[in-house]
Amino acid sequence: MKKNLITVVLVLVMLVVGAGLLAAGGQEESGEWRPGRTITMIVPWGAGGLSDQTARVLASEMEAVLGVKIAIVNQPGASGSIGTKAAYDKPHDGYTWVGNSNTSVATYQVRELTPEISHKDWQGFFAIFTPPVICVNPDSPITDWDSLLEAFQSREVVVASAGIGSTGHIAAELYSRQMGVSYKNVPYKGGNPAVVATVAGETEVVMQASLECSDMLRAKKLRPIAALTEEAIFIDGVGEIPPATKFKKGFQGMATVVGILIPRDTPAEIQEAIAKAFDVAANSEPLKKLANDKGAVAANLQAKKADEAMDRAASQFGWILYEVGVAPKSPETYGIPKP
Repeated sequence: MKKNLITVVLVLVMLVVGAGLLAAGGQEESGEWRPGRTITMIVPWGAGGLSDQTARVLASEMEAVLGVKIAIVNQPGASGSIGTKAAYDKPHDGYTWVGNSNTSVATYQVRELTPEISHKDWQGFFAIFTPPVICVNPDSPITDWDSLLEAFQSREVVVASAGIGSTGHIAAELYSRQMGVSYKNVPYKGGNPAVVATVAGETEVVMQASLECSDMLRAKKLRPIAALTEEAIFIDGVGEIPPATKFKKGFQGMATVVGILIPRDTPAEIQEAIAKAFDVAANSEPLKKLANDKGAVAANLQAKKADEAMDRAASQFGWILYEVGVAPKSPETYGIPKP
């Protein structure tokens, strides 16, 4: 009887210890991190934009690898900085991610939206490379590059964007600076609302990413003028869209990379597990199809390559925002060199 009682006690102890280990972090004997509950990915923009579309495909593919649900939570506001900071303020335990772009995250500090959080405090995993496309409402008299420039030179053109510091806003600033014109920016709570506003005629022009404009271009509810790139892009069902460099020699284009970000000080074994799952998702057919359908390019930027993409964005876009008066402090304050 005593022997049986000892056996029962030992079994109970083993069960309690085992349960404790699982609750503590889902760590297997091999040292590989396995999440034990739902992961939250905060998309700090409205539904339907480039960050949201990319996040949903990545989450769907990564769930199968990690073995848990990845819940998408849209938390827009302040150019995406509110949701991004909310994620950073959570424990750095692998259970809260951000679905955002390098364009936005790399400029939050110089804009003093997250003054204590640098772009270097984030580790990126980027899966989509998408350039901005200048699009106009089909009822607009703007039909090509020359009439676009004439409109900007002769009157106040209203341009929709996903907010100050978004891809669309920076694209408009690049265009206005290089062409020597001004415009009126109208911010919305994400790329999709900005595109829809232009379709509805609330604004005349939008310069959001190809991933956000492609569906309306395909439906002929927007008219493409040019891609802010050095080479033409092709969108299925739309055709080839010429690059800005075709019309102005030396035009400085831009592109945004989109994906997942986690705090850099997240434990190494957790980062490794996320990287492994991301690698599968970034090379998946659904991700490639998203890119192909939207005039974008599938990518797989991790570690050093992701850091380089963030540094480039901080330098190029941070200085643009400072020079147009959006960023109150010089990027030099934060050790960000001029491009």
